[in-house]
Amino acid sequence: MAASGLSQLIQDVLGSAYILSTAVNDLMEERLHAVTGEQLTFSQVKLLKLISRTEAYIISQVAAFLGVSTAAASKAVDRLVRRGLLRRSEAEEDRRAVQLALTAEGSRMLAAYDAATAEALEEIFGDFPVENLRQVADLLDHLSVNVLTQNGHEKEVCYRCSIYFREKCLLRSVHGRDCHVYGSSARKRKATSTDGLEPGLS
Repeated sequence: MAASGLSQLIQDVLGSAYILSTAVNDLMEERLHAVTGEQLTFSQVKLLKLISRTEAYIISQVAAFLGVSTAAASKAVDRLVRRGLLRRSEAEEDRRAVQLALTAEGSRMLAAYDAATAEALEEIFGDFPVENLRQVADLLDHLSVNVLTQNGHEKEVCYRCSIYFREKCLLRSVHGRDCHVYGSSARKRKATSTDGLEPGLS
């Protein structure tokens, strides 16, 4: 294929991926408002998802996950605590650390949102053959790894894979690197936990 033709094809692929991502994001925000009204923002839902998948995080880890300052992360946690969606306490192993957990209301609201978005997405993607969807997923994974490898950033970048749509960490499975969100200290807490919760981010 001529260089100009390949360049246009690349632009078409990227344009299609961008439109899909934007459309899905808009759909998820619509479902969020339908379930919670104006009670939660998308950023707050991400924080609830993080806490639902892992046991506890100190504020600096929450800040790294949200991509904000420690002060901003502390305020985000405070807002959810005041609204009765998060419970905060001192960690037993280290009183300087903050133990975060969803309250019953926080769990209920997050479950309602997840159910609403899953139903909407299944209605859309359910019209396509499973094998076609798998091929698209594999292709997008391959392209993502190539982009990051080309830039030499695969060791630093974290896309919070399991917070959004799936359990596996793409870069961890390809490069064997430690997950930036679910780090060694969090894994240790999970390994010693006996509460029967599902494993954290992988």
